[in-house]
Amino acid sequence: MEVALSEVVTGSICGPGHCDITLFSETHPHKWMVLHVKSRQEKALSQDLTAMEIPHYLPLTSQRRIHGNRKVTVDAPLFPGYVFLRGPIDDTYRADRTRRVAGIIRVADQRSLNVELSSLSLAIRNGVSLISHSWLKRGIRVEVVDGPLLGLRGIVEDRRSLDRVVLQVNMLGSAVSLDVDAACVAALD
Repeated sequence: MEVALSEVVTGSICGPGHCDITLFSETHPHKWMVLHVKSRQEKALSQDLTAMEIPHYLPLTSQRRIHGNRKVTVDAPLFPGYVFLRGPIDDTYRADRTRRVAGIIRVADQRSLNVELSSLSLAIRNGVSLISHSWLKRGIRVEVVDGPLLGLRGIVEDRRSLDRVVLQVNMLGSAVSLDVDAACVAALD
């Protein structure tokens, strides 16, 4: 299933051409935390965090749904049940006090999560169609070395299919894939 994507970063809708990418800077002074959110509370928590000026990241998918006789487009979380927060521990506790958070997950490998979220954000900002993909236990780590997705990192299943890059978020065990020009992809391993 292909879906159009948008994303929420620090409460603002980000799409092709605009986004606060400083949130994904490797020199950002704060650590990522993953907020496990109560059922169907992701966007409400995002609004609360925006009102409190707490930096966070919520990738959304635009999905067409049918309600009765009407077709509507809704923005649904790409990773239901999770919001990514990047700030001091006090911001995490403030988010928890909204009563929308079911649990707080500390991120052991900050660098990996930052690379994964940065690549996902880059794909979304460039309007790339992402497709739900099964989790890959193994594969070849690659990086896009040319074109609008320059710097995007992901995994390909084997060397014969360099045109399908899988973006995984290891913390969540979730993945999406996208099509790229195989000539623009280089193996990292």
